[in-house]
Amino acid sequence: MSKNKYPIQPVLLIDDEEVWLNSFSLSLRSAGINNILTCQDSRQVMDILGKQAIAVMVLDLTMPHINGAEILIKAVEEFPHIPVIIISGLDQVDTAVNCIKQGAFDYFTKVSEENRLISGVERAIEVGKLRRENSSLKEHFLEDKLDHPEAFAHIITHNKKMRALFQYMEAISTSCEPVLITGETGVGKELFAKAVHKLCHGDAPFVVANAAGLDDTMFADTLFGHRKGAFTGADSARDGLIKKAAGGTLFLDEIGDLSQSSQIKLLRLLQEREYFQLGSDLARKTDARMIFATHRDLDTLQKEGGFRTDLFFRLRAHHIHIPPLRERLDDIPLLFDFFLAEGAKKLAKKKPACPKELTLLLATYNYPGNIREFNHIIFDALSHHKEKMLSMESFRKYIQSQTTSFDSTVVSAPPSDEDATPFHVLEQLPTLKESSNLLIQEALHRSGGNQAIAADMLGVTRQALNWRLKKSEKETP
Repeated sequence: MSKNKYPIQPVLLIDDEEVWLNSFSLSLRSAGINNILTCQDSRQVMDILGKQAIAVMVLDLTMPHINGAEILIKAVEEFPHIPVIIISGLDQVDTAVNCIKQGAFDYFTKVSEENRLISGVERAIEVGKLRRENSSLKEHFLEDKLDHPEAFAHIITHNKKMRALFQYMEAISTSCEPVLITGETGVGKELFAKAVHKLCHGDAPFVVANAAGLDDTMFADTLFGHRKGAFTGADSARDGLIKKAAGGTLFLDEIGDLSQSSQIKLLRLLQEREYFQLGSDLARKTDARMIFATHRDLDTLQKEGGFRTDLFFRLRAHHIHIPPLRERLDDIPLLFDFFLAEGAKKLAKKKPACPKELTLLLATYNYPGNIREFNHIIFDALSHHKEKMLSMESFRKYIQSQTTSFDSTVVSAPPSDEDATPFHVLEQLPTLKESSNLLIQEALHRSGGNQAIAADMLGVTRQALNWRLKKSEKETP
């Protein structure tokens, strides 16, 4: 099947009248619904449903051999996820009500306005997609399985939150709705976009655009292209990225930076699936899957008026939020080994041995730059590496340089909520000795019991920490 077909699964039209089948097929195609199957023999319907995935079934009620009412009952029983629209030459209320009770999605007469019929099919396509997605989500989460693990091969993880995201991505892969990917800088949003694309379109084009720094004209020209002479300097026509993504995926990053005018253009593109080249008044259709990403909080942005509310909710048809590295520290050893091997290969060095304590040290940092920062730290250490064993010193210095120490300045006035210390929720302050012991316990907990790493976290030498521990033991009754 061509990747340019819409919907992905065909609409099945069943009627013994060839003239009506041809006429309605033409009407659907003019509305952009071009993936259509027709059937004139009612005896073949159940066989077709058993062999071919169907998006929507449009079924004539009165046919020779097997009438539509019988087919409706069987179809609803055996294929409940397929919306069935009943078409009849007679306008009978009782018949319509009975069909709806039997499970029909909708009922129309053949003399109904054509636009109503087409709208009914469009609604049924959307409902059918939701039914399949819900069914797929239940199957993936209840059975805890991945059907296409190869699509996620470039995302290094064994974290449960990440696996749940993979299952969700598989469940929505057949949907044509936009996907919004959010997460902090450096979490790997483009890798997730590529995984969704691979699940949906395989080897079809994957086209990337970045909205950061684009004014309204540049945005329109980049995405939609222009005709020759559209503006000064437009000496030749240019196809936009939307056309290049035909049959595949357009990934638009940093959409939180779009101007209001560009947001309106994007909203039209999503709602109508069409756009205008600069200098042209001829609308062009697109079948590209659209994936968007941002590190900004769009919810807050739209509440403050910086992002259109209608576009915000349109983008959130499917939402993937990637957790920061600090929320998946169990992936540190796996990521470290991967980036160490990758870095050694790039630097043409042998992969070095590492101290056992190194991954414990790495897990004490919160990585505001996430995976990108983590990779950078490892690559930088490898660049300076000369011995057989990879030194911890480079990592220790980096973490210490990035970690902000507690401000020990005495505050004479009561602190505001913004300046409050971790102790402001306590009714009674701990003594200095108690505070010191609690800090040591927490540092040892975070370092996995490693005194050298705990000492680094506390800003003291290992000998000083060891002395405090021994002193605490003597003072404990």
